[in-house]
Amino acid sequence: MGDIPTGAGEDRKATKLPIPGKRNILITSALPYVNNVPHLGNIIGCVLSADVFARYCRLRGYNAIYVCGTDEYGTATETKALEENCTPKEICDKYHAIHRDVYNWFNISFDEFGRTSTPQQTEVCQAIFKKLMENNWLSENTMQQLYCDTCNKFLADRLVEGTCPTPGCNYDSARGDQCEKCGKLLNPTELISPRCKVCATSPRIRDTDHLFLELPLLEGKLREYISTMSVAGSWSQNAIHATNAWLKEGLRQRCITRDLKWGVPVPLEKFKDKVFYVWFDAPIGYVSITKCYTPEWEKWWKNPENVELYQFMGKDNVPFHTVMFPSTLLGTAENWTLMKTISVTEYLNYEAGKFSKSKGIGVFGNDAKDTNIPVEVWRYYLLTNRPEVSDTLFTWADLQAKLNSELLNNLGNFINRVLSFIAKDPDSGSGKGSGYNSIIPDAPGAESHLLTKALGEKIGNYVDQYVEAMEKVKLKQGLKIAMSISGEGNAYLQESQFWKLYKEDFPSCSIVMRTSVGVVYLLACLLEPFMPSFSTEVLKQLNLPLQLSLCDDKGDIAKANSPWEIIPVGHKIGTPVPLFKELKDEEVEFFRNKFAGSQADRADRAVKEEAEAKKITEKLKNTKVSDKSGKKSTKSATESKTKAVAEQEVTISRLDIRVGVIKEVQKHPDADSLYVEKIDVGEEQPRTVVSGLVKFIPLAEMQNRKVCVLCNLKPATMRGIKSQAMVLCANTSDHTKVELVEPPESAAIGEGITFPGFDGLPDDVLNPKKKVWETLQVDLHTNKDLVACFKDLPFTTSAGVCKVSSISDGSIR
Repeated sequence: MGDIPTGAGEDRKATKLPIPGKRNILITSALPYVNNVPHLGNIIGCVLSADVFARYCRLRGYNAIYVCGTDEYGTATETKALEENCTPKEICDKYHAIHRDVYNWFNISFDEFGRTSTPQQTEVCQAIFKKLMENNWLSENTMQQLYCDTCNKFLADRLVEGTCPTPGCNYDSARGDQCEKCGKLLNPTELISPRCKVCATSPRIRDTDHLFLELPLLEGKLREYISTMSVAGSWSQNAIHATNAWLKEGLRQRCITRDLKWGVPVPLEKFKDKVFYVWFDAPIGYVSITKCYTPEWEKWWKNPENVELYQFMGKDNVPFHTVMFPSTLLGTAENWTLMKTISVTEYLNYEAGKFSKSKGIGVFGNDAKDTNIPVEVWRYYLLTNRPEVSDTLFTWADLQAKLNSELLNNLGNFINRVLSFIAKDPDSGSGKGSGYNSIIPDAPGAESHLLTKALGEKIGNYVDQYVEAMEKVKLKQGLKIAMSISGEGNAYLQESQFWKLYKEDFPSCSIVMRTSVGVVYLLACLLEPFMPSFSTEVLKQLNLPLQLSLCDDKGDIAKANSPWEIIPVGHKIGTPVPLFKELKDEEVEFFRNKFAGSQADRADRAVKEEAEAKKITEKLKNTKVSDKSGKKSTKSATESKTKAVAEQEVTISRLDIRVGVIKEVQKHPDADSLYVEKIDVGEEQPRTVVSGLVKFIPLAEMQNRKVCVLCNLKPATMRGIKSQAMVLCANTSDHTKVELVEPPESAAIGEGITFPGFDGLPDDVLNPKKKVWETLQVDLHTNKDLVACFKDLPFTTSAGVCKVSSISDGSIR
């Protein structure tokens, strides 16, 4: 198991080109935009996930390159330049350097990290455009666009704000291209009460000519590509769902030009004052950055017979990579390497809300570095929390728990126990000597040692599962499997009682130690894609070269079945030191408070706190300590009365129970007893719901079921996934049987469940401290007719009452 250099600083100056007969893999991650510092959600959503897969590919001996870079053209850059009173080029230079430094700290192993504001981008973009023109896939149309008379220019999408026109949304700061609240893609002219973001005046509508990509004409070629490659490349379900949603709506011609200055110029005289729309030219950035990497870039990008393209991104980028970009390339009629596999993440949210570049909410890349929490801890936490199925939540308490229990007490403890015992000097003079003086002992008969043989078989199976998961880009699962090997190692040490064997059965102790040190090396290998700096340190403590490999042709995977053969007899290890440090409660509380607001707020808060501290110090100097006053409360009778009136009566109408339908369901990636469902309850987006029903209801029976959903419980995070509602079920008194409470088949999705005689409005969110749900739940049950009831009142819809299949006199929860 050797030959692959590790670490962010590895030498990749030798340019790689596809090699006939080898597996050639081209990896990209969504180009981060240069208008702010990347936050943890950006990092796990694209660059870190792609880095793990790229490192895994190199470990396996595949010929892989990983290209990325900053997306620099478009309105957002012009807007940021206006805010910071500088040129777009200066903004791009500044934030490109910030992104590069953050990714360097996170050990992201790009083969090329470039940018889109290059001559190569202009060349490739214009060449693709000319091919589309030649092949008649473009059309010219007049469109209406908002024009600001005060600024004397057409306003790009992001330079317009107004009220979202989507029914039920009404967000008053929706951008002209997309509403940040409901996620709906918009045209600026659709906004209600639009205003110029620069001067805040109301713009007017004017005609302007633009060029459009005729997606409807390309739909046949696109559908053929999607139907073939989504199967061959095992596209993730969220990617397929987002793509099908676009196709279902019907493809429309898409404008590819904009009235801007900062961008790739359109090479036509009539459109010389326009540039390409950022979402036309941004994906082309993958190609131009590869062109910066090698002048023979076409061997990667026009070689679909020999190159596999893997692309990583957040869910908001999917349609541009599965519809727009492939359509653009297909329209050229050239032999492009089209995307084989797409790996999509949902959103990583922060503590009480969403990360937001524009609002500065959450931990950003530079913040992570400043905490002095090691990079391997950040990488591990983000990857165990990777939002593969639904949105997940970053919390400081969860980071602390994973560091202290999984990294420190499991992984770090196993490695340190093994290496420390081997490093001990048996002739220490204490009379109770043990250890091997840092020398790996011989271990004859290991293959017939029952406990060791069983461990080898388990680890061999785990490594097979690891490879299977990683080949399918199931990164979180791969990490979980690797960590399971550490757990097996700890159990092996405990069961063997090696400390007793040293005195009572020295040959067996040597077998256990040589086997265990082989497992340590194997863990360094399997975890290198996830925590490269950890693996580098382990190899250093093992006193081995910084080389790792998991190649089929070298028999590396087969060696996992015999871990006692991995490290040679007589090898001298280095000096063991603890690999992880405990994160204490007071540190967690400090970080939670420190990063509670936006980045600007943090700076303001630091200044205010310092000023306030000085004031208090001065005040204390000039204040004498006095006796307690003993004054009675000054609270008025009116205040008390108001509070009493505000205490609502606990009635069933306060529960927001609705008819829902389960649109998607799968097992929770980190909990065997939980399902994760996407449930349509009549809102713009389905809700994510986590339910403990695996033991009671088969997966196939959950799909497309109509259910009763309690929608106003406070969201709760269950094993890393945020549950936004609760599916109501009936259970028997002994809890051996559970059934869904089902509305009538003809009940409308989103319809509220009512109870005769109760007409009040439900709470927006139930206050957990008031125990409203707990108070009402004791009276929820099924009657002898299998009808779901509150006391004696049935769960009622316009189509009839809600029932269960067979549980009478059951409790509903």
